[in-house]
Amino acid sequence: MTQAAEKKTETPVRAPVSGVPANRPPEASERRSFVRENAVLARMGLRALTQLSPRVLWKAGYLYAYKGMKSIRAYKKRLKNDELYPPFTFIALTNTCNLRCHGCWVEKEGTAHYLQPEDIDRIIVEGKKQKAYYYTLLGGEPFMYKGLLEIFERHADCYFQVITNGMFFTEENVRRLKACGNVTPLISLDGFKDQNDLRRGKGVFESAMKGLDRLKEAGIFFGIACTATGLNMDEVMSDEYLRFFIERGAMYIWYYVYRPMGSERHDEYCVSQEQLLRFRRRLLTLRRTHPILVIDTYWTATGEAFCPAAVGLGYHIGPQGSIEICPALSFAAETVRDRNGDLYKVFNESAYLRGFTKFVKERTKGCVILEYPQQLHDYIRDAGAKDYSGRGTAFQELNGVVPRHSQHLPGQEVPEDFWFYRFVKRQVFFGMGASG
Repeated sequence: MTQAAEKKTETPVRAPVSGVPANRPPEASERRSFVRENAVLARMGLRALTQLSPRVLWKAGYLYAYKGMKSIRAYKKRLKNDELYPPFTFIALTNTCNLRCHGCWVEKEGTAHYLQPEDIDRIIVEGKKQKAYYYTLLGGEPFMYKGLLEIFERHADCYFQVITNGMFFTEENVRRLKACGNVTPLISLDGFKDQNDLRRGKGVFESAMKGLDRLKEAGIFFGIACTATGLNMDEVMSDEYLRFFIERGAMYIWYYVYRPMGSERHDEYCVSQEQLLRFRRRLLTLRRTHPILVIDTYWTATGEAFCPAAVGLGYHIGPQGSIEICPALSFAAETVRDRNGDLYKVFNESAYLRGFTKFVKERTKGCVILEYPQQLHDYIRDAGAKDYSGRGTAFQELNGVVPRHSQHLPGQEVPEDFWFYRFVKRQVFFGMGASG
């Protein structure tokens, strides 16, 4: 990032000068910034209008954006009444996968688990009762789940995000995705060919590119899921990286920060405190520069750190039906089959989930996995949660994590400086905040 861009990010808002009206016209630099930002939005809108299938575009606007706002409003109303039910849910369909990525916490070598179709339908139907219409499907590899596409067809009034390695976009699968219109694939890629294949396996990048070409040709709304690590940070946050995927047809890029979990933690991928702060500042620059949605899951509109699970925005359901705090923590005290499948009662009356909110609030606004792994281990154990990892060693793994900084950086908060992202972080969906 250039020195000038970094300085601009940190410039405080000036108070009105004595004798100058508070509603004075903006200075030239402020006007130029506003014009640039709106030009980026215009280019983004033009891309959507000219590159997406009309049916796909309509479904994204109605089910993803409009219903997403309704979900957030219902969630905020529940919060006022001290009711707990997530507006967004991660559903791991299976633990099976065709890859063996470094640092993956999903156990793929033992027993294969598949979430039962009746459990999937129960989760979604119960969610609709609470105005929850957005579901992220993952694995393992979700395209290895028989009946995946039928889920989208059965629940045409919901919107689905599918996190995938991108190697299953056959012509038939892409045709059916386009016909459904209510699904956005999110392809996991962690750098260009060398960096990505270092972590995910030889040939994965090139195979995924063939899938991206089919998605673009079909006019499907898709994005790139990118895990920023200590090794790939500069590459994946570069202008070149975003330009490459814009050309490939991606409409959004969703950034994550590496967390050392699972049986093989690969600490060499961890991110330092200095890199985290640079990552945050760089996000803002990329948002003002490129016609692609740049999403993070770590900061509110005011730049404060937050944990979606700690505020009840989203939980993870494992392939055995276990209700877990987040995808990285394979521990649960309840399943979707408890209380005769009444998920409102299961979520709302869960001492484990409610206790996690209190646990985080007393310690940080960031990620307790990174900052307080040993205390988190004790909380989960004392809450009576069980290990659903499939390895039987998840408690020892969590207790062995070395504490480090998370996105909670008191005194170094960097607020959103683009009006559009301030709006969506408050109104639309949890990946962009829905708070702050």
